[in-house]
Amino acid sequence: MARMKPALDNVLNKLLSRKLMVWGTATLLMLTESGLQSSDWVAISLAYIGLEGLADIATRWRHGS
Repeated sequence: MARMKPALDNVLNKLLSRKLMVWGTATLLMLTESGLQSSDWVAISLAYIGLEGLADIATRWRHGS
């Protein structure tokens, strides 16, 4: 159980990140036909992917992994 807690914390942190929440909200809005156009969804998705990639690169560069 002691080993599971850090792994579970990491998963929950990723699921609750602000960028992921914005992407999930945009996806739900697009699917419910609330006025979010597919081109807007693509822009939000590209921003999410780019920011996540940039964050990963910065983390690896800083920690040497």
